[in-house]
Amino acid sequence: MSLLVVGLSHRSAPVSVLERAALGGDAQAKLLTDTVAAEPAAEAAVLATCNRVELYADVDKFHAGVAELSTLLSQHSQVGLEELTPYLYVHYEDRAVHHLFSVACGLDSMVVGEGQILGQIKDALATGQSLHTAGRLLNDLFQQALRVGKRAHSETGIDRAGQSLVTFGLGQLAEGRPVTEWAAGKRVLVIGAGSMSALSAATLARAGAGEIVIANRTLERAERLARILTEPGSDTAGAVARAVPMERVPAELARADLALSCTGATGLVLTGQDVEAALAGRAAPLALLDLAMPRDIDAAAHRLDGVRLVDIESLAEASADAPMAADVDQVRAIVADEVTAFGAAQRAAVITPTVVALRTMAAGVVSGEIARLEGRLPGLDEKERGEITQTVRRVVDKLLHAPTVRVKQLAAEPGGAGYADALRTLFDLDPETVASVSRAGGADRTEPSTNRGRS
Repeated sequence: MSLLVVGLSHRSAPVSVLERAALGGDAQAKLLTDTVAAEPAAEAAVLATCNRVELYADVDKFHAGVAELSTLLSQHSQVGLEELTPYLYVHYEDRAVHHLFSVACGLDSMVVGEGQILGQIKDALATGQSLHTAGRLLNDLFQQALRVGKRAHSETGIDRAGQSLVTFGLGQLAEGRPVTEWAAGKRVLVIGAGSMSALSAATLARAGAGEIVIANRTLERAERLARILTEPGSDTAGAVARAVPMERVPAELARADLALSCTGATGLVLTGQDVEAALAGRAAPLALLDLAMPRDIDAAAHRLDGVRLVDIESLAEASADAPMAADVDQVRAIVADEVTAFGAAQRAAVITPTVVALRTMAAGVVSGEIARLEGRLPGLDEKERGEITQTVRRVVDKLLHAPTVRVKQLAAEPGGAGYADALRTLFDLDPETVASVSRAGGADRTEPSTNRGRS
């Protein structure tokens, strides 16, 4: 089996296509179950963010895998296969590993170096684990991607190369002024209470916003976020925050200086007419930040006097010209090293079940011969029997030690997978015994995660 990723992102597709290809939680779950039910795939995971949709799978056939994964992405999105295909990219084996590690480090983000992607990778892994579509390979891959991403942020200055999408968007609205200066005292309406909305609200609270109003379809979630922002001892403890139901959005929008929206809605949350109505009778400009995919705020708001709208599409254009720090080269070196190490570890893991099966067979041979000896020499006392048993076991262990250590080393090298086949052939190992060891090893690592929080 081999790793394959098929996907599209802000680098390969226009925002209009990404919007229609976006997958909600239910669609992601259905895509995963349908993928593992398809013939070429044994495992699957979906990484779906505001600017990418990627399907990872362990497949036994490359061309059939590409065709099947592309078709499944089309079926579960709102984009026909013929329209979607030109925007898809394909990565296979080591290139697929390199791609995910680069994504985890923020090298492939709209804003280079942003760290939110780590939480999204963690969520993708947790979803695959909970649905039992992520097996040994994808568990190893995504867990290692998280470690690589954390290593990049701790060992380099990649954080200086970029910002979070929230900070970048606010920076675009501030138009060159410090965000803390621009946001100070502003009345803010945050629509949505998910992780991105929470990050946005906290960022604005720390920047000195005068009031933060949180609207959400589930009022309890909005109330919980408002409590977190005003919690004593937190770095946002001085914030003024309150929660309102969604039907209060028009009235709150009319009072707001800034409205930020990031929901999972499939349609518009604020239409052009909604924004136009909020402008009636006010002299102050209205700033809008739309971080949702598909978009929450009607693009027609761009054309209204007194409105400044920043959305995913305008952020993509602005980020294309953003400078990249020298630390990016250091992160790329880390990614290259980690890809090599991961490939070696995976190739070495292929040989492990065969080595375990070989040692199991050898232990069986020893036990059989000791039992035969006891039948021929019934007069052996317990001490003599123990010494003979230990001697035979030591001889077998010493004979197997060097070849098994060496075969693991050789298997870690490119093209080393053939050593497992050679070992099975030379020692006439039962394929079912080897397979049972593989299944046991995989099962140990596919238990659902108990921690589904963000990094």
